[in-house]
Amino acid sequence: MNHPAELPIHQYLENATKGTSVMSDETIEQVAQDIKDAMKRQFGGGNKRDEFRLRMSNIGRPTCQLWWQKNHPEKALPKPTTFVMNMLLGDIVEAAFKGILKEAGVAYEDKDNHVSLELDDVTVNGSYDLVVDGALDDVKSASHWSYTNKFESYDTLAKGDSFGYVGQLAGYIKASGKKIGGWWVVNKANGHIKYVPATGLDLDVEVAKLNETAKTVESNVFKRCFEPERESYRGNLSGNKVLPDGCKFCDFRYSCWDTLMDLPSKVYQGKKTPPTVSYIGHVIG
Repeated sequence: MNHPAELPIHQYLENATKGTSVMSDETIEQVAQDIKDAMKRQFGGGNKRDEFRLRMSNIGRPTCQLWWQKNHPEKALPKPTTFVMNMLLGDIVEAAFKGILKEAGVAYEDKDNHVSLELDDVTVNGSYDLVVDGALDDVKSASHWSYTNKFESYDTLAKGDSFGYVGQLAGYIKASGKKIGGWWVVNKANGHIKYVPATGLDLDVEVAKLNETAKTVESNVFKRCFEPERESYRGNLSGNKVLPDGCKFCDFRYSCWDTLMDLPSKVYQGKKTPPTVSYIGHVIG
């Protein structure tokens, strides 16, 4: 375990499976209110999801993605019908997790959590999730793959952080003056919970990156953040180029890479249906 609070959390949940854990009416009412507020945010109307501004939740993302969001939001892929449910599930997980924390006897702060980060050219606002023992933490719900791979450690998260989670946490910490914490991660597939400490996070370096991001967005000059990757199979290069990992979840990938094509793998030699691969440029095979 990476955090002292993990033990009482798991003990509380274990007792719940035995029917011996009790959640107070006060906590239940707070969880219900938080979920009600989330429902209003997602279904209350007037939620301008495409209105661009730099905020804590996006400033850690690749600058090329932010350029598209700012200048050509109409080029984004249509959001799937699962989008709102996924957002709502994240809100529900956070609300329930805070209730469990409280009933497990873990003291935390989440009031007056709206902060502003003063950068050279812009002020970025946001609301952090919670503070435990003076350290600022974010709560994330994750797919089984992300829980196992992306959130394996700080290093694995920082290596492929196209969602900007590291920058988001760094911005909150710098703006609030709190200690460096990490991420409470809930596996949406099976309910597992773990803590990933932001060990290795250099606050000055990350805030400098946020400052550069803000300047790049303000200058409004497009700069590609990633280069195509070379396709290989069992160590052998195919001669084809594929979409880089940092672009795979970007809503603007088809506009940004105008030769992008999703095709059956040209190198797969198994007996099952070939996986779909996002190729860039001329495809061999």
